[in-house]
Amino acid sequence: MELQQMRYVIAVAEMSSFTKAAQRCLVVQSALSHQIARLEKELGARLFERTSRRVRLTPAGAAFLPAARQCLDAAERAAAEVAAAVGEVRGRLAVGLIPSVAAVDVPAALREFHQRHPKARISLTVGASDELAEQVRQGDIEVAFLGIPVTARPRGVMARKLAEERLVAVVSPDHPLADETSVDLHRLSSEVFVDLPAKTAGRAQSDLAFTAAGLTREVAFEVTNADYLTRLVGAGLGVALLPPTYAEGLAGLTTIEVTDAPARAEYVIWGRESRAPAANAFLELLGIEEE
Repeated sequence: MELQQMRYVIAVAEMSSFTKAAQRCLVVQSALSHQIARLEKELGARLFERTSRRVRLTPAGAAFLPAARQCLDAAERAAAEVAAAVGEVRGRLAVGLIPSVAAVDVPAALREFHQRHPKARISLTVGASDELAEQVRQGDIEVAFLGIPVTARPRGVMARKLAEERLVAVVSPDHPLADETSVDLHRLSSEVFVDLPAKTAGRAQSDLAFTAAGLTREVAFEVTNADYLTRLVGAGLGVALLPPTYAEGLAGLTTIEVTDAPARAEYVIWGRESRAPAANAFLELLGIEEE
């Protein structure tokens, strides 16, 4: 069983197509099909069901896929460790972040990392704090940037707090509040809100603040994507509470100070297990020493 055969199986499984998998792997389709057929013969089981319309994993293929990914990850990790021993950082660096991260200029950090370590492969996942933290715990992401209520702390991971900041209200320029220099939660409680889904870390900080003040509010629009959230605010559909450093970069919206605003803490997190050389190098670039 060869690593290349495993790569081909993973590519077909992810692309659901032998043709697209061959294109991704930069080989002719006949060569890819031949290698997978050899592997199936060696294993004594078919890994894919092939029809004129689709390609899908057989039960044997579904059982084989996680182990194949683990083998490839282990092989890449071994190669990265050897490279690190001779002073070269290579392998994968998987980074996750929330869209509104502001304590670190992530694109600038990744640019500098790439300049220092051009042979490292970088993947970037944008998502919610809860989801990213779970992916770090599972080892799918090495490093992630989160935003959570100041009363919370990431669990099951190593973490470093980067900053705290109080949220601001963001409205469209023609909103009735747009001319106000400051408001409080009581005034905002009568407004319609655009926010992240309930029970997410990004939503919790605002919900907790209104609850602590004995207030309720109407969240009429729930959006999973922070960028689209701001588009709804810009369309005049409601008010949002956002980090000020993130809100400053939003064109066409008005920012208002909230006198008793909830606060958000930003963290960088990484796994408790031993880290790959690329993750170590990235954390070092951020000024975080190995713990």
